[in-house]
This record gives sequence, C-alpha cells and structure tokens, in this order.
Amino acid sequence: MPGMSAPPPPRLTARTADTDAETDADASADADADGRTGTRTGVGPGADLRAAGVIGGAAGRPGDYRAAFDAAHLPMALVGRGGDVIAANRALAALLGGEPHELTGQSAAELVDLAAEARTWQAYQEVLRGRQARLRCTRRLKHPDGHSLWTEITLGPVPGTPDVLLSVADISDRRDLQARLRHLQMHDPVTRLPNRALFFERLSAALEASAYGSGGTGRIGLCYLDLDGFKAVNDTLGHRVGDRLLTAVAARLTQCADQSGYGRSGGHLVARLGGDEFALLVEDSTGTEQLADLARSVLAAVQEPFDLAGQRLSVSASIGVVERDAAGTSATGLMQAADTTLYWAKADGKARWTLFDPERNAHRMTRQALSSSLRPAVDRGEFELEYQPLVDLESGVVRGVEALVRWNHPQFGTLTPNRFIGIAEEDGSIVQLGQWVLRTACRQARRWQIEQPSDSPVFVSVNVAVRQVWDSDLVGDVAEILAETGLAPQLLQLELTESAVMGSAGRPLQALQALSDMGVRIAIDDFGTGYSNLAYLSRLPVSVLKLDGSFVRGFRYEEGTHPNPADETIVEALVQLAHRLGLTVTAECVETAGQAARLRRVGCDTGQGWLYSRAVAPERIAEMISARPDVQHG
Repeated sequence: MPGMSAPPPPRLTARTADTDAETDADASADADADGRTGTRTGVGPGADLRAAGVIGGAAGRPGDYRAAFDAAHLPMALVGRGGDVIAANRALAALLGGEPHELTGQSAAELVDLAAEARTWQAYQEVLRGRQARLRCTRRLKHPDGHSLWTEITLGPVPGTPDVLLSVADISDRRDLQARLRHLQMHDPVTRLPNRALFFERLSAALEASAYGSGGTGRIGLCYLDLDGFKAVNDTLGHRVGDRLLTAVAARLTQCADQSGYGRSGGHLVARLGGDEFALLVEDSTGTEQLADLARSVLAAVQEPFDLAGQRLSVSASIGVVERDAAGTSATGLMQAADTTLYWAKADGKARWTLFDPERNAHRMTRQALSSSLRPAVDRGEFELEYQPLVDLESGVVRGVEALVRWNHPQFGTLTPNRFIGIAEEDGSIVQLGQWVLRTACRQARRWQIEQPSDSPVFVSVNVAVRQVWDSDLVGDVAEILAETGLAPQLLQLELTESAVMGSAGRPLQALQALSDMGVRIAIDDFGTGYSNLAYLSRLPVSVLKLDGSFVRGFRYEEGTHPNPADETIVEALVQLAHRLGLTVTAECVETAGQAARLRRVGCDTGQGWLYSRAVAPERIAEMISARPDVQHG
C-alpha cells in the first residue's frame, strides 16, 4: 500500500487464515471514523485488555495481570506499531495452532488475513499509525483441526501505550443461524424452491456479472410458467392437495433443468414466484433454441398426470420464453417481457409456450400508450375530421360526405381510425370521442350550408359504435347537437355496422327508432359482411345500405382476368331488394370508372371511393360542392 511496505510472510504458514479469505461484505472495514488516538476508558479493546489484567489500575502484581491475560477465553494479542505481535494469549495460540511464544514476532495482518482486502488493509494501517481509533472486520479462519470458522476481528489502541490490542471472537454459531434464517427467508415453504426475493437477487447478480464481462456468453434466458386452471384444483380438492401439486410440479421443473444440463454448470435457477407461477432462469444462455428446448421439455413434463395420495390429476401450463443479450437488460425489463409473453401464451389458447416477439410487444406498447392518452387527447384538441364525398352515380354530384376522424398524435404522428377506434370502444372513451366527432361534423355541415346557400345542402354521415348507444344518451346527444348547430335532422346520417345492428334489441332498438322518428337517417355500414340475415331490414328503421368494398372490388378489370359475374348478380339483387324496401344503396371502395359504370348499370345510387376523392380537409369539400362534376360516365 502507498507509504507502507507489504507485510512479511507468516512464520506459521500452516496455521494462518484461509488464503481465499472470504470477506463479509457488510463488515469488511467497520472502522470508527472519529480518528481519536487518546485514552479511552471503560470501552473498546483497552477495556478488554484491562479486564485481562495486562494494563492499568488493578490491584495486584504485574505477574497476576499477565496470568489473567494468558488465561482469558477471548483470543487476544498485543500488536506493536510495526504490525508484529508483541504478546499473544493461549486462546489465540489455540485458535491458530502452536504456542503463544511462537506467535511473537509474527505479522498480525498475516495471522488473521487483514491484507486480503485493500479497504481493510488501509484501515488497519490507520489504526497502527494512531489515526483511526478502531477497526472491526469479519474473517474466515482455518482451525488447526481442519475446519473453518467465522471470526470477528477487533483492533484498537491500548490507552497510554503505542500498541494495539487485537481480539478474535468466534461468531460461527451466529453466522450459521444467520444462514439458516436467510435460507428460510429466501425459500418457499411449500416447494422448498428459491422464492421471489432470491430469484430477483440471483437475476440482478447475473445481469451485473454479464455487464462486467465474466467470460460467459453474455446472454440470459427465462421461462416464466403459470399452471392452467390451478385455482380449480384448490377450489374443488382443497389447498392441501393444491400444495402437493405445487411440490410435485417443482420437482419436475428441477428435474427438467438438471436433465437439460444446466444443473451441472450451476447456471440455472428454478424458483416459485408466488401462487402457481414458476420461473426457470438460465444464465449464459446460448440462444433462443436452448430456451425453446427447455420450454418444450417443461411443457411435456407438466402435462404428465400426477398421482397425489390417491388423487390423479392432469394439468397443463402456459410458458412465456425470453432470451436476449444481458447488456442493457434490467431485471424489471426482463420480467415485464416474460410476463407479457406469458399473457400471449394464455391468450393464444394455453397449454403452450410462446417466444417473446419484439414487434408484437411494440404493438402492445403502442396500444397501451394510445389507450392511456386517448381521453386527454380529446381535451387537448389532437383530433381532427376529414371528409370523403358520397357521389351520385348518375349525375356525379356530391350528395353527402362521410366524416372520418384522424388523431394527430404527438409521438406516433397522424393515426387513422383503425389504429384507435377499437381501443376507444374497449375502454369506453368512444363515448367522449363520439360526441366530439358528432358535434364537429354537424357544425361543419351547417357551415357549408350557410356558405353556399344556392347549392343543395349535403348531408354528413357519422360512424356510431354500439357502445355509444348503451353507455350514453345518444338520442339526447343528437337532439342537443342538432339544436346547437342548427343542422336539419335530414342532413345527418348515422352509420352502424351490420353486426352491431343485428344485435339491436331493447334500448338500442328504441334509440334507433327515436332517431329515425326525429328525421335522422340510419345507414348499415359494410353491408354483406355480417350475418346476412335480411329479416332485420324489415324491422329496423334503416334508410341506407352501404355495400362492403369486397363486392365492388370484384367489378374491377385486371390484366389477364375478367370481372366475376357472380358479384354483379349479387349486387344487382341487393340493390333491387333495397329499393323495394325503400332504401338507397351506396357502394364503397369505388376506384375505377369501369366499376362506377357497372354499379350505375345495376341501379346503385351513390358511390364512395378514391375515384372521386380520398378523405380531405373541409375546405376541399367546399370546392367540390360548388364545382361541376368532373367524373365522366363510362
């Protein structure tokens, strides 16, 4: 160390401390920081020495003090400023082996292994110099009979002298008790496997070791397992049988890990994380195939029937598998990925293993981010409406427009409805968003009407989710918005999907009927893709059928192919049926003049698609309303 020579080699090499010198991390250098070197009375090593009769103030002859020092049960030694033993008692000699006089002149640091750690060695030097009052550390020493014992080494100044008192206390029993308590604390009482706390400790240590380049593969793998239907076992057979099942599963998981070869290298950990959840951690994994092989063997092992005290049980498991480079991976991140993958395995049908998919996870994360920010986005004004014209197939005049919502997301850019409407329907924010869309569209339709009074007013068509009917007063909302904007009810069209309308009964049916009685038009969107049960057309207040684009696409001429005549026959029949029921028909996804011509020939009323326009800003729609039609009949 700087300023000090290295300690001399010990003379009693066969009796010194372990060369490994396993150091207790939390007690390696528990030194007093006050740095006092003066006399300390009543406490510390001086008090120990005084009690032993070697120094200070007790009545009697100096020889009696020496006799008491030699007879003390606590191993002790006087150490000079140079670090050599001046005197040692019999207890210390018995601990290290030999006679007390044989320890005289030995390096105290070598005897009790104080040089094994830089921090401890530096603190020891400070005590010898009188700059630090005390040092306490833990060392494992080797007893002359061959066994090792844990000791607590204490060093401190002897008051009134330049010497230092060294004492050695055997704390092996205390360490053993701590080890037993730690084992109980870190292991599951039912399966005897490591528990969640030990699992995360081991996982963190593995990631830290990989970060420092321990010479392994630098990768880590995890199989996160959950038993399918375990709750039913507890509910029907009782928790005692459930515990036996968990213990049997734990044994099979351990056997799978051992048979896979991980047990021999010590690079595996099978743990119970709680309930019926288990984890198999593979340190220094070699790739996804290794983890996949382990997952397959675990899945097969768990599916084998269990015989539990006369009860024969069959269970299955779902497993999430994650394998990745340890660099840049945190314990929390790895567990989140494993938990997500386990959810996928269950959602995909259970009794299977699923490998983590970054793309699928990115989609999930995006979906989660959209869900959490959807409601506030309405208040922040992040949504806007674009409009796609609905064109009369005979005249080419714009009769109406469909309002299509766009989300100008600050992180993900402009999002179309298919990215967020499903999420809005799931979390209920579709009600708030739907009200905004309805109000904005009606206000815009009224503005067009005011700005161009000489033209026939166009209607606006707004999509409505069935949840809006159930979770809000749609009739009241529509009436309020129409009154607020001044838009005539006949200029508002509400679109519902065929599957939503088919389930209309009770409140939804009453709402649709009230809206129709108000004068609002009801349209069936994507007609022909749902149940295709035409009976509901006669009992629901429907005004318009919007043919799904799959029918129209069959009208397209492509190189080397001809249109499917069946599509035209079906569309013609649907149009005739709708007209007989007093309904109008709109064809979606019209992209070519040829498609428009054939739709016009079979009697379709209006068309919507890129042939006429994509969804555009309201200013562009105003231009279309006042312009002469530029789509020629073909």
